[in-house]
Amino acid sequence: MSQNVLDRLKAQFTGGELLETGSQHGDEWARVRRDSWVTVATFLRDDPATKLEMFIDLTVVDRFSTEPRFDVVLHVYSVSLKQRLRLYVGVPEDEPSVETLCSVWAGANWFEREAYDLYGVRFKGHPDLRRILMYPEFVGHPLRKDYPKEKRQPLVRRQPNSVD
Repeated sequence: MSQNVLDRLKAQFTGGELLETGSQHGDEWARVRRDSWVTVATFLRDDPATKLEMFIDLTVVDRFSTEPRFDVVLHVYSVSLKQRLRLYVGVPEDEPSVETLCSVWAGANWFEREAYDLYGVRFKGHPDLRRILMYPEFVGHPLRKDYPKEKRQPLVRRQPNSVD
């Protein structure tokens, strides 16, 4: 369905930026090096043959006990060309960070905050990287596979809202 996108990527990036590509059940995907993440994403958005201008989703997969431990997964779509791509970048456990995509797609902002909040992956250059779902005093990242399910969090008392 979107083999054209993979062909354009392979033609454009011949210096090792692409680690692997594939297609599964009609869904094309590509894995890129961490230092090429923003470059490849910008190319996909701006290239007239791909036009992947629509940011759909960004999330993290915790591949506990493998290295790199985390995969940041991006889904993008071209409205005009009716093609899509899933883009992966591996993020190691000892330095869980990758460049932000907020400058490429503004819609990545809250998705990156959610990924940081729940998995602990930091997005370098993000304009406002702070928790979005958990309260600020929460310790840890609850969607990591090694997060203890019995863990107790600090009790935080909130002041009741005063109504004048």
